[in-house]
Amino acid sequence: MTGGTGSGGLGGGRSACGGTFEAATGDGPGVAPAEIEQRSRDVRAALDGLLQIRRLTLHQGGGDPKAVPAEWERRQPVRAVALALESGGLTPSSVDASGARITTGYRVRAGDRPGTTVVEWLGPPGSGAAQEETAALGACVLALARLGWEALLYKGPRGRRFLEVEPLES
Repeated sequence: MTGGTGSGGLGGGRSACGGTFEAATGDGPGVAPAEIEQRSRDVRAALDGLLQIRRLTLHQGGGDPKAVPAEWERRQPVRAVALALESGGLTPSSVDASGARITTGYRVRAGDRPGTTVVEWLGPPGSGAAQEETAALGACVLALARLGWEALLYKGPRGRRFLEVEPLES
């Protein structure tokens, strides 16, 4: 399956297209228009699988499986955060074959501290991504919070904002 992929698959799960599902980190190719509906189904299936993992490993007592990330997510935070954002309806950025950014959206990368990630709002030069980032990152905070991730907004060099994300503790 092509489309909005980034670093690695979600626990080796299969997409309906037969390939390994990979949560979109914002550093991969975009989703072709003909694949958008299938991608949406694959994201829903991956989220359902993730919530099932949480139910089985964290919440046997009947707690809310959306409350805190499971150990699997803590070991692979870039994948887990990317899935949380994509399942929240947010658009990942994408790059072409040369690595040039071609669409505006979120980008997830490993943070400086173990177990953390950084979420940025990026786009091609002249896209206006910098003007959108405050509102867009605010939407990212909401999508992450609903799945048990804490996101703090920072201002980096050159005044660009970004989120530092880590799992909530149980």
